[in-house]
Amino acid sequence: MFRELTPPECFGELAEKPDAVLIDCRAPAEWHFTGTPDLSSIGKKALLLAIADESGRPNPEFVATVTSIAGPDTPLYLLCRVGGRSANACQLLGQAGFTDLVNVTEGFEGRVDENGHRNTTEGWKFHGLPWHQG
Repeated sequence: MFRELTPPECFGELAEKPDAVLIDCRAPAEWHFTGTPDLSSIGKKALLLAIADESGRPNPEFVATVTSIAGPDTPLYLLCRVGGRSANACQLLGQAGFTDLVNVTEGFEGRVDENGHRNTTEGWKFHGLPWHQG
C-alpha cells in the first residue's frame, strides 16, 4: 500500500521530513535529456536509481540498493516520467517490507497534451519545482 501525492505536495513533505528520500526511478537517458529534480534548496539530493533500463529490462539491484540506504520505515517518494513506473516501484518496495511509500503522481514530465508535448499540463517541471539539466 502506498499514498499518492502531486509534485508540489511531495516537495512540501520532502522539505518537512528530514529523513525523507526522493527516488527518481526513470532511466539514465531520461535524467540526462530531460533533467532531474533539484532538492538543494531543502538540503537534499534525489537518489537516481532506475527501476529498469532504456529497453525496459528490470534493474535486479533496485530493491537491494534502496535497502542499503533506507530503513523499512524511511519515508520514500518515488518519481518517474508520469507515475506508472514509480507506482510499480512502490509495489516492489512494499513487498520488500517498506512501509512509508509515496507515488508522485504526474511524475517529472506529466502526460502529453493535445499537441503531443509534455510539461504543459502537469508534472514536476510544469509546477515550477526546482530541477536541473545534465
